[in-house]
Amino acid sequence: MTDWIDIGDINAIPRRGARCVTTPNGRIAIFRTQDNQVFAMDNRCPHKGGPLAEGIVHGASVTCPLHSWVFDLATGQAQGADEGQVRTYPVQVVDGRIRIAPDVLMAVAAA
Repeated sequence: MTDWIDIGDINAIPRRGARCVTTPNGRIAIFRTQDNQVFAMDNRCPHKGGPLAEGIVHGASVTCPLHSWVFDLATGQAQGADEGQVRTYPVQVVDGRIRIAPDVLMAVAAA
């Protein structure tokens, strides 16, 4: 069994907001929806590199702040007419703490 790495309290992220975790190969955005679901994905829009953590979270999607591309937080897939995908990562919430698997951070570093 993999020991998940604690990356913070869920309450440190406002509802419909995001925070970032810095890794050796870039930043992962951690999103919290209005109904307390938590998702993680690269913090870089594939269109023009926009910082997704600064986007608008609505439902289970985020809209890039630069050119309004919309991404599904669960799959990373662009929605509507936009094409592209953002890499997503598994996270879990245990006792109010957000955790990410250590192999996710290693996979990011190896990419």
